[in-house]
Amino acid sequence: MGLIVQKYGGSSVADAERLLNVAGRVIETYKEGNSVVVVVSAQGDTTDHLIEKAGEINPSPSKREMDVLLSTGEQVSIALLAMAIEKQGYPVISLTGYQAGIATDSNYGASRIKSIDTERIFRELDRRNIVIVAGFQGWNRFDDITTLGRGGSDTTAVALAASLKADLCEIYTDVDGVYTADPRIVPKASKLNEISFDEMLELASLGANVLHNRSVELAKKYNVNMVVRSSFNNNPGTVVKEVGSVEKILIRGVTRDSNIARIAVMGVEDKPGVAFRLFSLLAKENISVDLIIQSIGRDNTKDISFTVSRDSLDKALLVLNSNLSLIGAKEIDFSDSYSKVSIVGAGAVNNPGIAATMFEALYDADINIHMISTSEIKISVLVDKKDSDRAVNVIHDRFKLDSLQ
Repeated sequence: MGLIVQKYGGSSVADAERLLNVAGRVIETYKEGNSVVVVVSAQGDTTDHLIEKAGEINPSPSKREMDVLLSTGEQVSIALLAMAIEKQGYPVISLTGYQAGIATDSNYGASRIKSIDTERIFRELDRRNIVIVAGFQGWNRFDDITTLGRGGSDTTAVALAASLKADLCEIYTDVDGVYTADPRIVPKASKLNEISFDEMLELASLGANVLHNRSVELAKKYNVNMVVRSSFNNNPGTVVKEVGSVEKILIRGVTRDSNIARIAVMGVEDKPGVAFRLFSLLAKENISVDLIIQSIGRDNTKDISFTVSRDSLDKALLVLNSNLSLIGAKEIDFSDSYSKVSIVGAGAVNNPGIAATMFEALYDADINIHMISTSEIKISVLVDKKDSDRAVNVIHDRFKLDSLQ
């Protein structure tokens, strides 16, 4: 017996049949003598539909009012799941982020959790209630509803598991666990039995859609006992832990991220301080930059190219074009026709043969590399978007990841 936090994504609660399936899973966990806290996302494509509805009324709504609107999706899910459990005769209560004590900052649309007051949840657990908590939302110091941005329900679940000192945090999705690549792109992808927090964090940051990187950061910080499983079967999932038992495996997975845009700042002066001025402007607007290349200077000028998320492209271009004279650039060029393909593993950089193997696989497939970036456990390349699926497959084959366990 213990305290278990379970999180179910939008596809797991998309309709009545799936909600009843989740209710059955929750009840089984409860019947085993566990205290159960469940975090749920909005049903299916609810959030996308709500965004469309907002656009029909106001193409530029305030972020505060968007948070009020989008938070309703999770509230529908928690109420329906509570009703499904209640129908089967088990004690249950649903709580919004506010009722669950989830306090955030005031960055509407992408808030971060500051603290969780667990008193209400523990009070309900002491009454032997199953507690259903709305994912993705919280409240700020102005008593406004806030949302946590992409992957917010994952973050809610892990933050609750950490605050409640849960024995286990189960993340239920529509796949069996963490794979060496997206099975929809690479049919031969194999499921990993376990993966380290660091490797999972890189995979999540580089486009793997199983867990959001913010939730993995929290799990690593508080050493949350976490497993990723499917809500559609009883197969064992992937354990995410501090150190994997298969450290000798150099590469754990290949990812693709197509939410990428490349910006080139052309003809800036070749002198100290230019890069600082350029990237500090972007940082002030909370625009994250990834791959960076600076050309060799010529005629006292140089070009600086870098990538941002496609979602940030318009904002980045507005900032840069408004400050051309401050940056000292001649022009700004951009393209969103690229994808970032990455390999992740503890031996990615320190083993000199890994990069060569990756680049050889792309060369043999006649796939051009536009930019390269490395860290201790990953190597990323920018390729043409049209080549990205093929790139993932040839790299996966070259490293024989189909046999990885």
